Amino acid sequence: MTGKCGLQAAVMTMKDFKQFLALGLTLFALLFGAGNLIFPAIMGQSAGENVWWAVVGFCVTGVGLPLLSVAALGYSGCFDLEEAASRVHPWYGIFYSVVSYCAIGPCFAAPRTGTVSFEIAVRPFIDAASVDWVMPLFLLLFFAVAYWFSATPSKIVDRVGKVLAPALIIVILLLIVKSYFPPLGVPQSPDASYATAGAAVLQGFLEGYNTLDAIAAFIFATLIINFVRGSGVTDRGAITAAVIKSGVIAVAALAAIYFFIAKIGAESVQALGRADTGAAVLAGASDRLFGSIGTVILGLIVLLACLSTVIGLITCCAVYFERLVGVLGYKAWCALFSVISFLVGLFGLKTIIVATVPVLMFIYPLIISLVLLIFLDKSFGGRRCVYVCTTAATFVMALVDGLRTAGWLSDAVQSALTDLVPFYSVGMGWLPFAVVGFLIGIVWAKARPAAAA
Repeated sequence: MTGKCGLQAAVMTMKDFKQFLALGLTLFALLFGAGNLIFPAIMGQSAGENVWWAVVGFCVTGVGLPLLSVAALGYSGCFDLEEAASRVHPWYGIFYSVVSYCAIGPCFAAPRTGTVSFEIAVRPFIDAASVDWVMPLFLLLFFAVAYWFSATPSKIVDRVGKVLAPALIIVILLLIVKSYFPPLGVPQSPDASYATAGAAVLQGFLEGYNTLDAIAAFIFATLIINFVRGSGVTDRGAITAAVIKSGVIAVAALAAIYFFIAKIGAESVQALGRADTGAAVLAGASDRLFGSIGTVILGLIVLLACLSTVIGLITCCAVYFERLVGVLGYKAWCALFSVISFLVGLFGLKTIIVATVPVLMFIYPLIISLVLLIFLDKSFGGRRCVYVCTTAATFVMALVDGLRTAGWLSDAVQSALTDLVPFYSVGMGWLPFAVVGFLIGIVWAKARPAAAA
């Protein structure tokens, strides 16, 4: 199947497992970026002998939350993130969607895919003097290719799900299989934060946030839903089933890769020593396992992962802003976001990462609370006051966490918050606030008739 007709056939025959597999692999490829390789690898080094407990925690947030995000959008019956967030208030829906799309799109995540690809797939093969001119040239080519893929969204399933995703999985499997013949070493003693099984699960749980897939999955699920709806399927149950089945395939592939990459990380300490980043772990492991060709294999993995991810990011952002603004066509938005991503990428990976973290610390708690509210919607009759109270309380601490990460809170304020707010010290101070806000919303809903709430 090729082109638009092939896409429609793929969606219209949803009962065919092969078509679900294509959609699931598409979602997997869109979600799977360089961070999905790097973070499990460095976690494996730190967890050592407790690596499997850490993987359990990591999969809760790195696999479970993305699946919940995908399922939540399908279950809600909403068209996209804005419509779902508008259950709080229409203006909040626009505000939160714009911030989220810009963050995972042209401002941070999209340009990061280009710079990560350069750092791992290109920089090892050039001398330091060439970086200043090679990086802009590489980024220009990278985002030109990303534009070409994203400019024809009807072909994403054919191009990403049937070409890039299988190629990506095959190359990763080469690395995984070789890691057994022979292994790099045996896991060493864990770091203090992973010292016990319980501690390893908790730390892995927190490390899973770094993938940021809970946000991306919510947005990428829009593509899958559009594919389904575009075929003429309008039944809410059928749409939900299609999205969830695709999501299960995607996150199952993610979980398997996390398992084996963490294993490689845990076994690498004996052979490589401790590394500063997961990129260094994977680079060293590839070199040990395959020799000089290992660097090429790792570069190919990262390049495929980042390219497939940025295609989804540009596509989703272009679709959303075309509808929101009503000015320019879809391809023009794709071109605009590709150009902006290229320009931001010129600042370099380190600068982008530093600028990204505070924004994501603000966004992430809000997406988690929204997903949970969607699934609990029937229990409180979908009352807006519950959405408002929960989101407002979460918003307060999410904003505080963003300011803290940016270094804009004094030591005195942070010390007071650590003493007063449970879980603040581990970056989850928003959780008790969200619970309190939810309870206030429930009381409000019970105290006032639905028409007045």
